[in-house]
Amino acid sequence: MAAKKATKKTTTRGRKQDRARVAGGQDYEVRYEAKKTGRSAPAVKKAVKKVGNVRNKVEKRLAKKR
Repeated sequence: MAAKKATKKTTTRGRKQDRARVAGGQDYEVRYEAKKTGRSAPAVKKAVKKVGNVRNKVEKRLAKKR
């Protein structure tokens, strides 16, 4: 009789929380947000520093500055 393999329990909670944030220290996330909003990477980093890392707030801040 074969031993039953333990299956890893995965949830979507972590992914959902991760999508709601912008990691200002991660270049790929900064580049993605810059391309998405049409702004420069330094502008994205500055917005993250000013309003925090919540994606909605960062996008709203970048939209205001146009």
